[in-house]
Amino acid sequence: MHIHILGICGTFMGGVAALAKEAGHRVTGCDAQVYPPMSTQLERLGIGLVEGYGADQLAFKPDLWVIGNVVSRGNPLMEAILDAGLPYASGPQWLAEHVLRGRWTLAVAGTHGKTTTTSMLAHILDQAGLEPGFLIGGVPQDFGTSARLGGGSPHAPWRSLPPEGAAAAVGRPGGVGGASGFFVIEADEYDTAFFDKRSKFVHYRPRTAILNNLEYDHADIFPDLAAIETQFHHLVRTVPRSGQLVVNAGSEALQRVLARGCWSEVVRFDAADGWTAQGGEQAFDVLLNGEPMGRVCWDLTGAHNRSNALAAVAAARHAGVFADAACAALSNFRGVKRRMELRGSAGGVAVYDDFAHHPTAIATTVAGLRAQMDADPAARDGRILAVFEPRSNTMKLGTMKAQLPAALAGADLSFGYAGGLDWDLAAALQPLGERAQVHAQLDALVAAVAAQARPNDRVLVMSNGGFGGVHDQLLRALAARAAVPGQR
Repeated sequence: MHIHILGICGTFMGGVAALAKEAGHRVTGCDAQVYPPMSTQLERLGIGLVEGYGADQLAFKPDLWVIGNVVSRGNPLMEAILDAGLPYASGPQWLAEHVLRGRWTLAVAGTHGKTTTTSMLAHILDQAGLEPGFLIGGVPQDFGTSARLGGGSPHAPWRSLPPEGAAAAVGRPGGVGGASGFFVIEADEYDTAFFDKRSKFVHYRPRTAILNNLEYDHADIFPDLAAIETQFHHLVRTVPRSGQLVVNAGSEALQRVLARGCWSEVVRFDAADGWTAQGGEQAFDVLLNGEPMGRVCWDLTGAHNRSNALAAVAAARHAGVFADAACAALSNFRGVKRRMELRGSAGGVAVYDDFAHHPTAIATTVAGLRAQMDADPAARDGRILAVFEPRSNTMKLGTMKAQLPAALAGADLSFGYAGGLDWDLAAALQPLGERAQVHAQLDALVAAVAAQARPNDRVLVMSNGGFGGVHDQLLRALAARAAVPGQR
């Protein structure tokens, strides 16, 4: 099959393209801006890319046009496809029909932590010899790619299992019947396409679903939290009665979702009558109903990652991996690019990159870094300099600007980038007083951070975009400052 993907350079659609290519399909695609790293990744796979959405691309004559959710009515190529009556489908629909069908799908949904938890779960299954396929909205350090089909044949592995489920059929560690039919997917609640306003995840039909947390987000799509809860309940409705929901017990919104109706087994984490963690953030015991099941010792920080680990261990157990084997796998989990990723050091100042963009994620990320520094005697006199870009559609609308001061309160200094915003970021950060600065030009922001930074500080850059390559600019500015005699 030849498919031509509209919006191919997005993280999700780029992953779909990679999976289609690996499955033996001919893949081409287009986007408004064809640029690295996705463009180079796709070109390396032999996928032809076209800049723009010209109607002349009808000459490709693919068997199917696969439409990303960045495409809207009025797009010249989409209008030409509609006028010609050509076959088209959304990315999630194509994925469901050509990759997920017949597999044991494990979906990870939630406002925060999807990418990291999906990566943890895929890593656990991989370490257990299950060779899972996966599609992740980031690049796990242990795999070096965001998508793969996985080993074995994509049959329905649970059909040969005893009634008590997968866990009873799997050794320590091992696969189900020696074959892999598992696929782990980051289940996004964003809408599917201009012609399908359901959340992407309703297409995936998971047998195991993690509901990590739920807060208001995507203000450009959803009017309120209740609307998102409705979409999450649509996901719950797709899980079979022999399936399992792994649910954060601390989320009131998720409890409301389940109260609407639930037909599957529910396993809770961060709950006394479910999965809990005992210990610190970097070394902790995993317990089920108070009974020790395994121990995790890793380099990740933050209570949020400890909760992510509980969710991944619980979901892996449903797929047949013993908890102690899952914990051992997490102890060598190396994390995900752009999740508290150290980009470099200069002049004694470390520069980190993180994807945080929602106020809750910002606060959690800052707290995780603070905990890491507090645990290191050599770092306790260092400061956190938070550098952030309100770039997501929700943040651009200013919907959550009132939450920003509290989200950044754990940082010693905050530097906001106001380029392209239609609302007053400086006014929003006024409660932080002199601890916050706002700059409309990137070079001015870099200069301000470099002027304030001193040895042993941590510069924490937070954005869900490229942020104009600010990380490398900061490292160069810090190195140049350190090279000047008398400068700290």
